[in-house]
Amino acid sequence: MLQFILKRLLYAIPLLIGVSIIGFALMHLAPGGPLGVYTLNPTVSVQDIERIKVIYGLDQPTYIQYMRWAGNMLVGDWGNTFFGGRPVLIVILERVPATLLLAGLSLSIAILLGTGIGMLGAVQRYSIFDYLATTGAMFALSFPTFWFGLMAIFVFAVEMRWFPSGGMFELGEEGNVLDLLHHLVLPTVVLSLVIVATWSRYSRSGFLEVIGQDYIRTAHAKGLSNRLVITRHAFPNAAIPLIALLGVQMPFLFSGALVTETIFGWPGMGRLFVDALTMKEYPVLMGLMMFTAVFVIVGNLLADIGVAMVDPRIRLEG
Repeated sequence: MLQFILKRLLYAIPLLIGVSIIGFALMHLAPGGPLGVYTLNPTVSVQDIERIKVIYGLDQPTYIQYMRWAGNMLVGDWGNTFFGGRPVLIVILERVPATLLLAGLSLSIAILLGTGIGMLGAVQRYSIFDYLATTGAMFALSFPTFWFGLMAIFVFAVEMRWFPSGGMFELGEEGNVLDLLHHLVLPTVVLSLVIVATWSRYSRSGFLEVIGQDYIRTAHAKGLSNRLVITRHAFPNAAIPLIALLGVQMPFLFSGALVTETIFGWPGMGRLFVDALTMKEYPVLMGLMMFTAVFVIVGNLLADIGVAMVDPRIRLEG
């Protein structure tokens, strides 16, 4: 196990290097480059732009800029923002708790509901519940996240006024847990909706495959109750592909959080990414990209380890 983890961590190094090179190149190939905001401002003279280039080292060749940026990042210096001059790492870390709260709560709800719906659909195959669950999942997967977000705001925030349309707290209510939960409802439901649909389909397929195995029929023949057979024999084996799915879902969770946070004005990393992209804050964009890449790699590694722990037949080698 330890050898497998070390190998995966070593494999992650060239992957992260490739991600950083591609991302750095795309930043410089964007229209206007890192100084696009300044070049479009008529009050900024050519001399000012040249001075800014020297300050941020943008007058150097691209490969030298990359080597300097990569070297600084390895020692914990992620650079400073163009506007305000704040350390990029501090700016990102300020937004991490909000994203982890939203994404973690959404994923937890999605796993519980999706697994439960899929399991019931498999046990009650071709029932009314199964047809309704399948239809609902197909509906949720057919529409983009931003559409659900806009509809949720229109119905529950504008028309019914049950929930706030955005933000994390009401003005003057910072730190109020009840107010935070009130603001969490809509973005959490919207973000978890598509994940619930995905998990319900995968869990249904997994349970259908497992409950048709010989050892399940043997358990029924021994006189075990249907509930005991499902929870003790079927669920552990059907959960194996779901644990692997958890690692695959990480990129989709971050992309969904980006859209959801933007729509609901949630002050997380997704909203920071959109704001940085609008302002062409390339140091922040590069920092977010690398932070997300590391998180996804670690998530996939933990999923592989979880699969091996649940199923002793799997040996993590190479």
